[in-house]
Amino acid sequence: MNMEVLNDNDLVSQIKQIPDRMAFKIGDVAKIAGIKTHVLRYWESEFEVLTPKKSDHNQRMYSRKDVETVLIIKKLLYKDRFSIEGAREALRKLKAEIRKDKPMREIIKSHTKVRRKAEALIEELKKLKIKLQV
Repeated sequence: MNMEVLNDNDLVSQIKQIPDRMAFKIGDVAKIAGIKTHVLRYWESEFEVLTPKKSDHNQRMYSRKDVETVLIIKKLLYKDRFSIEGAREALRKLKAEIRKDKPMREIIKSHTKVRRKAEALIEELKKLKIKLQV
């Protein structure tokens, strides 16, 4: 099992169709992936790589990376017929291969920097909004 898991036209197509948003609620992710919300909650307990943040209102907020991970898990379980443990191991190996791949690491590093800058900007906007409301 290597990066070949990502060489799937259906998976690539689904990933390309993810809306360009910073956060997704559990219902949005369920709709995108074509699964039920209770399945997502179960996968969160089984796959340590799937860890959505909680909003101020205690709602699960999935990042784009989380949504992509959900689609990969779905492929591994439903299309490739892996067991939960097999899918967990496949994800671990995939993550290790991505770490070894320098160009991929650079892309991820760049994406992380952009995400952090965007998050900082959002925090600044929230502070300004609060000041303007007073």
